[in-house]
Amino acid sequence: MSRIHFLLGLLALSLAVGCKAQPASQGAPDPALDRRIEVMVRTQYNVPAEFNIVLGTRKPSQVTGYDTLPVTVSRGATQKIINFLISTDNKTLARLETFDLAKIPGMAIDTAGRPIRGNPAAKVTVINFDDLECPYCSRMHQSLFPSTMDRYKDKVRFIYKDDPLTELHPWAMHAAVDANCLAAQSGDVYWAYVDYLHSHGQEITGEDRNLNKSFAALDRIARQEGTVAKLDDAKLNACLSKQDETQVRASAKEADALGIDGTPALFVEGERINGALPEDQVWLVIDRALRAAGEEPPPAPLPSAPVPSAPAQPAPKGR
Repeated sequence: MSRIHFLLGLLALSLAVGCKAQPASQGAPDPALDRRIEVMVRTQYNVPAEFNIVLGTRKPSQVTGYDTLPVTVSRGATQKIINFLISTDNKTLARLETFDLAKIPGMAIDTAGRPIRGNPAAKVTVINFDDLECPYCSRMHQSLFPSTMDRYKDKVRFIYKDDPLTELHPWAMHAAVDANCLAAQSGDVYWAYVDYLHSHGQEITGEDRNLNKSFAALDRIARQEGTVAKLDDAKLNACLSKQDETQVRASAKEADALGIDGTPALFVEGERINGALPEDQVWLVIDRALRAAGEEPPPAPLPSAPVPSAPAQPAPKGR
């Protein structure tokens, strides 16, 4: 867990402390117990060394068998008080939270205007934050299309959002802009372009890794897709030349707000999947979402029949 995010982590977990000291609420302060609590909090939440931890005064809680223990985490003038629960026998430390069910981040992703693949009226939506230069994204894309889409047919729709990791993938931003130029005129052409890039990434990069050549290749392929689909050439060329990154950067900012630190990152009706997982694991999440929506998932695929081994050939006889 990064130092930037550790305070958020403090709001997400519960932990247990094994300790046989007498309850602090029933006797004198116990420095050994306080030390155990501090070390446990630092260990479980990866609290940086320069942050101070101060335990407050225990008070009765509304949970039977537990007291409330305020813990202050601070650095300089910045501090945060987190209320833990500690059992009256000093054996368990816990953290209870409340969550606003109306504000689940993965269920509030902005998909307005994004191209849809699959049934637009499907009850389950798979949203993928994608990087068109990322090899792991290519692996995930090739798993989603065609096998996952073929499996679920009209039960699921797919929407891609942009999250180019420009520090790792130098032509990913340009590719996302070009893809959106196509999407502005045709969702089908957008998907054809995305399909091509995810299967020809090395071709775009080129052996000499010349970035200008990569940009030219991206534009050329976009124009070819536009010509085949009879898009408005003037409008497309103007968009490709302008290279307006506003829409892509807004999507990447949304990815940051969701805590996404790598691609691909999928959300299936709000449930997050990190990385290019095997398709059977992705299907488990989709099946769960379908059942919650009142849809019966397709039957599990039959295991592949083992390929019979060729009969052993007798060794040639010596002369």
